[in-house]
Amino acid sequence: MGMIRFSELDSKLTLSLQGFQLMKTWVRRLSSLVVLIFISYGSAPAYAESPQWVEVRSPHFSVITDAGEKRGREVVFHFEQMRAVFSELMTKANVNIPVPLQIVAFRNSKEFKQVAPLWHGKPTQLAGLFQGGEDRSFIMLDMSAENPWSVVFHEYAHQLMSGAVGRQLDPWFEEGFAEYFSTIEVDNKEARVGKPSGDAYLILQQNGILKIADLFKVRQNSQTYNENGDRRTVFYAESNLLVHYLYDNKLVTKVGAYFDLTAKNVPVEDAIQQAFGMTAAQLDKVFRDYVSSGRSRYYAIPTPANIASSSYTALPISSSDSNAVMADIHLHSLDYHDKAIAEFLDILKTDPNNAAACRGLGYGYLQKQEYAQAADYFHRAAQLDSKDPRVHYYSAMLMSRQGGFGNREHAPEMIKELETAISLDPSFADPYMLLGFAQLASGDPPKGLETMKKAIALSPRNEAYQFNLAQAYLGNQKFDEALALLHSLEKTQNPELAARVQMILTQAQQMKDSWQRYQQTRGLTPVQVQAATAEADNSEATDQKAPVAVKKPGAVGFLHGTVLSVDCSAAPGAVMTVVSGAKTWKMKVADTSHVVLQGADKFSCTWSKQKVALNYEAIGSAEGRVISVEIQ
Repeated sequence: MGMIRFSELDSKLTLSLQGFQLMKTWVRRLSSLVVLIFISYGSAPAYAESPQWVEVRSPHFSVITDAGEKRGREVVFHFEQMRAVFSELMTKANVNIPVPLQIVAFRNSKEFKQVAPLWHGKPTQLAGLFQGGEDRSFIMLDMSAENPWSVVFHEYAHQLMSGAVGRQLDPWFEEGFAEYFSTIEVDNKEARVGKPSGDAYLILQQNGILKIADLFKVRQNSQTYNENGDRRTVFYAESNLLVHYLYDNKLVTKVGAYFDLTAKNVPVEDAIQQAFGMTAAQLDKVFRDYVSSGRSRYYAIPTPANIASSSYTALPISSSDSNAVMADIHLHSLDYHDKAIAEFLDILKTDPNNAAACRGLGYGYLQKQEYAQAADYFHRAAQLDSKDPRVHYYSAMLMSRQGGFGNREHAPEMIKELETAISLDPSFADPYMLLGFAQLASGDPPKGLETMKKAIALSPRNEAYQFNLAQAYLGNQKFDEALALLHSLEKTQNPELAARVQMILTQAQQMKDSWQRYQQTRGLTPVQVQAATAEADNSEATDQKAPVAVKKPGAVGFLHGTVLSVDCSAAPGAVMTVVSGAKTWKMKVADTSHVVLQGADKFSCTWSKQKVALNYEAIGSAEGRVISVEIQ
């Protein structure tokens, strides 16, 4: 049967919301489904004697393994196959992953237990493990397992989907899609996609079927999606078979229309009727009949070209290098930074010039806010391997944590490190976002905003990136762009982010209204207001952003100054005493936990002699209500 291509679906589903899908950190599938856990959070046994480790590299992947070169080539070949098939099917897809990925293939279960999470003090029995992070992700396989591929391919499909579709979709489709593609099989002639799961049929037969409308209403923060039990198991199995049903009946192109409708707050039942041409009850019946029949199809396409394993390279690596990878995995696991740091130190005792261990120690100390030690190890790592993009990225991150955004003398060095990281790994998204902040702080808003947008283009579902860009727009009086982004984030499944979005949405609208009223009092038309805003943007990039003395209450102003003190005695509010030129201002913050903030992780009541840039609403001749704070 011919393969249904995804180009139409892709064009419909690529909307403005990035779904950074924030990495889920708990169990993906339970019961009779294979379990995959994202974050390892248990201690690991001491490393046993092992055979020679080897690294196999292909155009898009790196695999290190102690199972021998042949198995390493097998692993990297499987991932190249899946990537190529996905690229063939999703004709408009971006198949690059915005976070560097390391694949580790262990020769047996005993070795795999070094990274397996613990349950009641014992390593969990897993076939594969995906561990995500902002700067590094890991896929780990037990090569002695009968089939380690499907469980990991499920998660890799999620990563590919994140780069291909710009908005976060409902969990039923995300999980069903990932499961559909996890069964990819490729040989010399063809690639087979969507082989059905016998487990899924069995689960639904034993536990029943959810109504489609109820399935569609499950969200990332729903009990069904997060709590162990039969209902959660049914959710995964039913999502799997529903995606099969949609493909088998050529209805998958209707999914985009369904999501367009629900994005406009059309009720689920009405959206089903309009998109699929049948009521929710009718869809329930045809789907139950489909499940009862036990028949589904899979699709075949010619095997993609240019994935021959003969072009891959394979080189032995030292035990210290392989141990550095294991320590890096632990460093990116919850609660085990101290363990990882001890492992890196042990490596350097026998191999003082191990660049990966120096980089890992630097990052570990950075996370512990021990900046002097972090700087020392980053310097050593850069001397040992100047082509490592993560070293340059971490070095810039260290500068930002040490107040680099507030020091224009240090900004060029930070920018240079980030530009180097990007040149070495152009698909790594986080350096772009950090570079955007640095460019904004150094007085180049247009370039900073464009760089932030590049980060979002690489990682279109990263809601944190979108929120950062919205704040940057606000700080540069681009209210319409900020409001559009904030409105797109209103449906986020992250409760903390949702609260911040609602708070800032109100402030952003007030700020826009006040700015327009202020400009109109100067006798400007709406077109002239827009031109004045653009002129202000350009002048800010070239001059020293001279303070704007706005005396008319309700008007919006912008000033540069120095914080002398912060009075937090009326928490959650605060009053900042700010000197700008020859004038001292009292700037009131309504809620320090929700004020728009750039250049710092959180508002501080201890700021003193701190340079800032403020957007504010005037409430007196030398008083203002703070809308946003940029630490410089």
